[in-house]
Amino acid sequence: MIEQTVAGIPRAFDAKTAHAVAERWDSLTKPRGSLGVLEACVMKLAAIQGSAMPRVKRQCVYVFCGDHGITEEGVSPYPSVVTREMVKNFVLGGAAINVLCRQLGIQTRIVDSGLAGPRLEGVIDRRVADGTRNFLHEPAMSMEQARLAIERGIELASEASGEFDLVAVGEMGIGNTTSASALLCALTGATADEAAGRGAGLDDAGLSRKREVLTAALKKHATHPREPLHLLSAFGGFEIAMMAGFLLGAARHGLAVVVDGFISGTAVLVARAFYPNLGDHVFFGHRSAEKAHELLLTEAGAVPLLDLGLRLGEGTGAAMAMGILTSAVTLYREMATFAEAAVSDIPSERERER
Repeated sequence: MIEQTVAGIPRAFDAKTAHAVAERWDSLTKPRGSLGVLEACVMKLAAIQGSAMPRVKRQCVYVFCGDHGITEEGVSPYPSVVTREMVKNFVLGGAAINVLCRQLGIQTRIVDSGLAGPRLEGVIDRRVADGTRNFLHEPAMSMEQARLAIERGIELASEASGEFDLVAVGEMGIGNTTSASALLCALTGATADEAAGRGAGLDDAGLSRKREVLTAALKKHATHPREPLHLLSAFGGFEIAMMAGFLLGAARHGLAVVVDGFISGTAVLVARAFYPNLGDHVFFGHRSAEKAHELLLTEAGAVPLLDLGLRLGEGTGAAMAMGILTSAVTLYREMATFAEAAVSDIPSERERER
């Protein structure tokens, strides 16, 4: 399924669509280019959707959740049970992502990618296993589990493409910044010191311990092939693998995705290892305060829409960025043209050439 999905991603966007979008932006009652990044966002949405009039009315944030065996090593100030408790909070509507999505008119879907313990009501059950293993001592998951997580993400994106115009990916999983940092190191060559951040609020001693664990784990798995399935197998987690599959599936089906912060961004790097041009199909919602996110954004060649010092996860930064994209598309679709408003225009370069 992974290979077929990647093979089906459009390799080129329609030049006619791009021309039509540029023409409409130039025809609206404003100086050309005066809406800056918003104009580029609409151009990208139009390219992804294959339409000169992109749509963003139906929106959803998918929150992928999973437990991590690496928490046994004291890499988070919170116990692993908090993952499950927060998922219950999502279902009840009391988390930050619920509040933002209610305000912005965005749906939420909570996905069990690999929670420990009994199944929970109110979540989409795509569980691969009851959490990953402790990757300091053994691979976080089997190769079969890594592939299954990606495939389930692809399937979810296929379903989402029939329901929504714009989606976002967020996550929840105590210990997942350690997993994401390990993947970042393995994929980019970054060191443990460069990749390890404070996550959910580590103190100096906790940060030092996290660096030690990362250094030892990277050394232990140094002989793993530098291929995405092997690296996911080594370091996990299930939610990262499932987000990577979701991104590939969304690209295949022309569904635009807003990526949240550091952990979600790591899923982009994993997916990009399968399809190098994945960045053409996603928006980076914000620049996280997590230390390694700047390194990740540089590696991805990405400029995020927002920079608010956030490090919460859950999809919160992505949800706010969806509001920016909604504003951009609304301006593009609803502003009057110079002709409609009877406002004098400066001839465009194309018109002068004619």
